[in-house]
Amino acid sequence: MRESTAHWGEHLVTTVLPWWERAVRPGGGVFTCYSNDGARLSDELYTWSQGRWAWLSAELSDEGAAGRLDVDQELWRDRAIGTADLVSRHALLGDGTVAFRLSAEGSPLPSGPDGELATSVFADLFAALGLAGGIRMLSADDARREEWLNQAETLLATAERSTVAGTALSEPYPVPAGYSDLAAPMSLVHTASELLRAAPHSTVALGVRDRAWHRLGADFLGETRWWEFRPADTAAAESLLARHRTPGHLLELVWMLLHSADEAHRRGDVGGAAPLALDRLASLARRALELGEDRELGGLFRYVDGAGGPPAGVRSESSSPYEALVERTWDTKLWWVHVEALYAAELLALRTGDPALRDAAARLDEYVFRTFPDPGGAEWLQIRNRDGSPLDEVVALPVKDPFHIARSLVLLNRLTSTTTNTGE
Repeated sequence: MRESTAHWGEHLVTTVLPWWERAVRPGGGVFTCYSNDGARLSDELYTWSQGRWAWLSAELSDEGAAGRLDVDQELWRDRAIGTADLVSRHALLGDGTVAFRLSAEGSPLPSGPDGELATSVFADLFAALGLAGGIRMLSADDARREEWLNQAETLLATAERSTVAGTALSEPYPVPAGYSDLAAPMSLVHTASELLRAAPHSTVALGVRDRAWHRLGADFLGETRWWEFRPADTAAAESLLARHRTPGHLLELVWMLLHSADEAHRRGDVGGAAPLALDRLASLARRALELGEDRELGGLFRYVDGAGGPPAGVRSESSSPYEALVERTWDTKLWWVHVEALYAAELLALRTGDPALRDAAARLDEYVFRTFPDPGGAEWLQIRNRDGSPLDEVVALPVKDPFHIARSLVLLNRLTSTTTNTGE
């Protein structure tokens, strides 16, 4: 690893986490409805963010315990448990889904066009992820371990059934009819793998993980090509939906698969649906970096065409809002794209020794820390125009994201103290 990488943990502890101290909800959870200038716009709680915060808090507690970060292990442990408890007691709806939003007090709020409470399978999976983080923080004799595991398994199994059947709601980006999305098996792999970290005996998580591994390898990932939205009809292969790619999303998936494989090999439960080989993942990552890199201004584009350049192809008859988003925002520079790509590039460079990946990681590292941190020291200005200037626009949810930056910095910092990232 490069000598300069020591800044990752320092930046997390001195710049990112102190900003989020202001947002911690007493008793568990985190407020996330902030404008780019740091003004709190609402006290509503998005379950999507609460699950992520619970998992992140557990990870920070682990890093403090291991001595890799100068953070209070017990404080972050309590935050993980408190947030998981909030999800468990207030967000679950009893049918394998969660309320998309809660009031500041924890009451479910309608979010769908007809007053529906549950509107996103990804909120369901992030809730399960948060419960997995909370389980890891509980003592062995805490009765909530079994309760939270049962809840997480129910969320995971329900999400798998609905995504495979094509009936899952997926706000804020509904999957257009006639397509299946990479995000579904990707999220299933990650959540199931994290639940196995917390509960190694979970046969539900093991089965979901193996089936999602298989689906990714068989249906979405080639040697150097991948589908973001795969059409059921080959006649739609030249549509905008089928042709577009999200490089940062693919790079995030690559490191998730590597972590999942690490955990499986450590446990000895690789099974019959072995994860993708390192060389295939590295080839995909190199292609994503090649397609996504803005060679003129630096960084990575949000969306590109599968052949390179701006997204191309014919819009669907419904001309979904997502297609308009792809065309309108393809050249924006987003925080999550860059930190996920940076970690994937660093991890793959370490695993493969590939000079091209080392160079890509170095370019990303320089661009990220030149572009995204707030000049005033208040965390990051997360959304940028192509030229790197701040862009005051909502991406996905009307929230400031507490997850991708801190998670990636945790994982990057871990690379400086371990020769092989194991996900622990």
